[in-house]
Amino acid sequence: MLDLGLTLGVLARGPGDPSFRMTADGTVWRACRTPQGPGTLRVAPAGDGRVGAQAWGPGADWLMDALPALLGEEDDATGFVPRHRVVHEAHRRHPGLRLTRTGLVLESLIPSVLEQKVTSDEAYRAWRLLLQRHGEPAPGPFPGLRVMPDARGWALIPSWEWHRAGVDGKRAATIVRAARVARRLEEATALPPADAAARLQLVPGIGPWTAAETVQRSHGAPDAVTVGDLHLPNSVGYALTGARTTDDAGMLELLAPYEGHRHRATRLILLGGPRRPRRGPRFSPNDIRLI
Repeated sequence: MLDLGLTLGVLARGPGDPSFRMTADGTVWRACRTPQGPGTLRVAPAGDGRVGAQAWGPGADWLMDALPALLGEEDDATGFVPRHRVVHEAHRRHPGLRLTRTGLVLESLIPSVLEQKVTSDEAYRAWRLLLQRHGEPAPGPFPGLRVMPDARGWALIPSWEWHRAGVDGKRAATIVRAARVARRLEEATALPPADAAARLQLVPGIGPWTAAETVQRSHGAPDAVTVGDLHLPNSVGYALTGARTTDDAGMLELLAPYEGHRHRATRLILLGGPRRPRRGPRFSPNDIRLI
């Protein structure tokens, strides 16, 4: 049984993502920049655990060929054994979770760079504005969907447009550098996740956090645990120990029994684990448009 929302929901960058929509009946619409050009994919539940799919645009054939991996056909959970009650319960309650593999690097890398050291709302707003102003209408019948710019389009966005979207110079420069070597980065889809992450980190401004967030989606990497996150170590620590505040080293120690599947375990922990009560101030947005 496939849970379409859980499997593909990680590709949405906020509720207003112009490249992703999920309708009330569970249908997913996804606009992509494929190697063959822009395309739109529609995937809908068809009952009995099956799905139906259609695609439009120059990238339609590529999207249909990539559909099985997108839906988790290549996700191999062999060797994964829930060793904590929280993980076991989440695994039992969400049997339809699969780790998606998009086969596309830049579309996951760029929004991950936008999410560096800012609030989710800031990053989602930037992604939305950049696609609205510099993307293009997606092929197909769904109104309002946008395809992100190609690599050259990202590289040519002027400085004032980054500023208008609330993106500081450091993040903008990282995206431009990545766009200039986009072909080499996209070739990393043929590499094992760890090697792909290492290639991404050759680009100045891309560190372990951004690389992990990217290969989790582009490669469906089951062991690409996110380090350097502001909240994840505490969330994992609290879920698995009940009260413990931890750092990256402590989180990795707790996840050691899941080596090979640490990202999978983390997904399940976030789905089913108790949330640590907030006792400090929330991270405050810093709107660079006011500078």
